[in-house]
Formats: sequence, C-alpha cells, structure tokens
Amino acid sequence: DLQSIVSQGLCYGRDINVCKCVNGKKKIFNKAGKVSYAQLKKDFDQKKATIQFHQPQRFKDELWRIQEKLECFFGSLVGSNVYITPPGSQGLPPHYDDVEVFILQLEGEKHWQLYQPTVNLAQEYNVEPEDRIGTPTHDFLLKPGDLLYFPRGIIHQADTPSGVSHSTHVTISTYQNNSWRDFLLDVIPGLVLDSAKDNIDFRRSIPQKLLMKMDLSESSKRVSGFLRHLANQLENGRELKSSDMKKDFIMNRLPPFLGTSFDSLAPGGKLPKVDCTIRLQFKEYSVITVEPDQDLSDDKHKEMIYIYHCLKNKREAHMMGDEDGNEEGIPQTHGLRFPLSHMDALKQIWSCDTICVKELNLASDAEKENLVVSLWSELLIEVM
Repeated sequence: DLQSIVSQGLCYGRDINVCKCVNGKKKIFNKAGKVSYAQLKKDFDQKKATIQFHQPQRFKDELWRIQEKLECFFGSLVGSNVYITPPGSQGLPPHYDDVEVFILQLEGEKHWQLYQPTVNLAQEYNVEPEDRIGTPTHDFLLKPGDLLYFPRGIIHQADTPSGVSHSTHVTISTYQNNSWRDFLLDVIPGLVLDSAKDNIDFRRSIPQKLLMKMDLSESSKRVSGFLRHLANQLENGRELKSSDMKKDFIMNRLPPFLGTSFDSLAPGGKLPKVDCTIRLQFKEYSVITVEPDQDLSDDKHKEMIYIYHCLKNKREAHMMGDEDGNEEGIPQTHGLRFPLSHMDALKQIWSCDTICVKELNLASDAEKENLVVSLWSELLIEVM
C-alpha cells in the first residue's frame, strides 16, 4: 500500500518523515521535494530509519471511516500517523505529546516504555532527556491487534526488537487544544463584550498610566470584581457563546464516510412544503452558532444564526493546515445563515425525531417553507 500511495505524489516533510533516534535526539533524513519509494526503502534498510506517514486517513478509507466516527464521539479533531520501523531501531526519542494517544499495532512487534509525566495533561510537545525521565512505570511488547492508550503528558518511547522483520503501528490522536483552558479563552471574550453592553463599569476607562506599570497587582481587586460579576451573570442564565472552537472544529473535521463522493449527492425526495413532515440528517456533523453578521452592513452589532456543517469538507486536506483554504489561507465554510427569530424553530428541528413543518415556531408559512427548503438544499433534513 505504501508504494502505491507514494506514487500519488507525496512530499517529504508534509506527508512523510524519515527519522531515527540517535543518542537521544531525532535525526531526520528527509530529502527535498517528492518522495521516492526506492529512496524510502534504501533509508529503511540501510539507515534503519523509521518511516512516519502523516495523516493517512487522506488516502485510506478504513482510517477515514474510523476517524470521522471518533470525531463525532469526542467532538474534537482526530488525526493519525503510521510508523514503520525496522528491527533493532527506534524512530523517536523519549517525549510527551499534547494529545490523547491510541496506538494500534498492525504488523510485527513494538517494545514500549512509559514513564511518569513531568507535566500532567501537557498542552505542548516536548522531548525529555533520558536522565530526567527515571525508570519506566510500564514496559511491554505490543503485538498485532493490541491497542494501547495513554493521556497527554505521559512520557514514552518505543523501539522494534531485533529478530522481527519490522513494526507497523498507527497512532490515532485527539483532544489537542481542547481543554477547559481553551474553552474559557473561547467563551470569556464574548461574555465580557455582552456584559459591557449592560454594565457601565466595564466601559469605564482604566486608571491613568496603568499600562506603563511593571506591577499590575493594584488592579487585582478590580479585576476580581469583574470576574465575580461575570460569574453572577452565568448563574443567572447568561448564555455562553463559542466564538471560534465550534466553528474551527466543524470547518476542519472529516466529512462523513458515505461510501460515495458527497459531490455526487443531491437533495432527495420532494421539495418540503408546509404540510410535510421532516427529519434532521447529519446532526453530528453540524453546529449552530450565534455570531455578528458577517455580511457588510451599517449595523456592525447585528447578530445572526449560522449553521455550519462538514458535509462538503475535503478529506484530502484533513489535519493539513490551510490547504483547504482560500487565497488568504482561511478554511472554507459550508452552511447557512438565518435571523435570530428562527432560533426556536431550529431548536424544534434539532430536538425532535420528526416534526411537521406547520408546527415550527415562525410567524408565517412562507418563513417556515423558506427555512426547511434551505436546510433541505444542504442535505440537513429529509422529507418523510
């Protein structure tokens, strides 16, 4: 399989790394440009280098199918790498990751050593020197079919024992930048902006020359008061709004595995009318957000409902940065836009197994039909 995939024009660095752990450090043998299978095999056989294949779900349907289901389960992006290591060799030095890790052994055997974390639930990747990690807490062999899990921050290293032909395993990882830290950084700015509309204290000027002081401790009491106010707002029902995390997840995740190209799909059945019964489709592949209106207008503070989905996302760009972006490198979004008055109707559709269009909480039959036709055109509902 690797030879046929390499023939599709894979590049060093982006798609393939060739590496080896030498004296506790990662040595990279990448060449420039396109990957040559003959050169890969030469480095594997002669240099005992590991072949690290980035994001193989872009090419292998089996991984696409597994990972998109895991993205539904976790509500977080799920990436993967395949590691092929020759006997008596180690690809990477001891390190810890900023992701939750699942290891599935595919071929041969791999010798694993796990160590106590120096940073619990780490949120960055880091190599740890041998003299700092101590003795292993776990020391074992993985054989074909074995599955290993360890959380962020667990220090680990793995080698292929001598006497086996090679080792192949796939690493499936998730929950990168998906902690309470990240969620708070996402929702607190919106909460502050909303509170400032109602509370003049948030709009008062900061003290003279505050930004010029080295020590900002004098402001701690004032900031504590603002934080208490925000906490009271939440306890009294103030709604949290995710500004980026929801959108980033849906824009960058895998499309559903349908066994066929989404481009070949089209809305099926009859056009929904006010007397039809409808059912939501692809609920786990869509999100609803409330955001400032993205269209240029005089009212910069107007909010709209946006429904984003991943049905048209490009599998080939999954976890590859901005390759699915526009000229500015921004990932393309797919979805719909509605006024805030449509929120109750959308909640009805999202919460009911089926619902008759005429029961939707909107002022007119025309609004009801326009809403469901828009959803139907994006394959988000079907007519029963």
